[in-house]
Amino acid sequence: MSSLTKKLSFLDRYLTVWIFAAMALGIGLGYFYPGVEGFINSFQVGTTNIPIAIGLILMMYPPFAKVRYEDLPDVFKDKRIFGIAFLMNWIIAPVLMFFLAITFVPDLPEYMAGLILIGIAPCIAMVIVWNDLAKGSTEYAAGLVAFNAIFQVLFFSVYAYFFLNVLPPYFGLAGSNVSVGMGQIAQSVFIYLGIPCIAGILTRVVMLKFVTKDWYHEHFVPRIGKITLISLLFTIVVMFSLKGNLILSLPMDVVTIAVPLLVFFLIMFLLTFFVTGRMGIDYKRCCTLSFTASSNNFELAIAVAIAVFGINSGAAFAAVIGPLVEVPIMIGLVTVALWFKESFFSKPSETH
Repeated sequence: MSSLTKKLSFLDRYLTVWIFAAMALGIGLGYFYPGVEGFINSFQVGTTNIPIAIGLILMMYPPFAKVRYEDLPDVFKDKRIFGIAFLMNWIIAPVLMFFLAITFVPDLPEYMAGLILIGIAPCIAMVIVWNDLAKGSTEYAAGLVAFNAIFQVLFFSVYAYFFLNVLPPYFGLAGSNVSVGMGQIAQSVFIYLGIPCIAGILTRVVMLKFVTKDWYHEHFVPRIGKITLISLLFTIVVMFSLKGNLILSLPMDVVTIAVPLLVFFLIMFLLTFFVTGRMGIDYKRCCTLSFTASSNNFELAIAVAIAVFGINSGAAFAAVIGPLVEVPIMIGLVTVALWFKESFFSKPSETH
């Protein structure tokens, strides 16, 4: 594991530690300084908490600015890979998470909603890191990230409404389902996904008129990449400072949420690797497809959960547990992927 973690920045390498620290700091502030809650809420405009909104939008900006949108046509040209990616990311993953949610937390509708929001948002940021560490295809990773980013902007609202409102009643969950309006979700997606998406695209288009593409990706992108993780930690501190006493009484709830997340990550990763490997696809693309299918855009899930359900909701709490579970699991799966590479894939077949 040491050779892998050396490739990560100091912040990335200990992200799980920082998340725990941010949670502890937030809880401590809320518990020992009760006035913090009133201070943070004084920046409330309507249903929007300004500090949290700023943190969430900044989280989403770097991933969109670093996407190589020009590589998107290459993904569409490879119809087989694109078809597999669409099937895994936008059909199997959401359905799997929905069933895990209603199986593990059927009597906790807000936790169920938080898990579902995680399941319908494929990762568009950290997946690049996992893919690179596992020696996947950088070209396909860029193309799939670009596709998932655009698809989320256009259809996340539809998916959220379908899996949160339309589907649960068919499984006898209508009485406990939290009512969420399509308009609420669409508005949240535009604010927390549309705004940073537009900003990211504009940044890329404008800067590439003055700098080379190599300089943009080798110098500018790494610098702004830190904004995502720092903003995530800032948002966690603010969120947990508003919950203080509540969180101290819910340690088992973290475990309750973490279990279905763990099952989801493992099933999606292993299933995608198995299917693509049996289809004769080379390691690099198998690896990229597997990490894309198993990792999630927890930044978006957190943003929508807060905007739609509220900062103190169980949905927001469940969404925050996402990165806490995902980061160490994905680092572990990098090791699994490299073992698959040495054990089941012959080097001559890696042509991409």
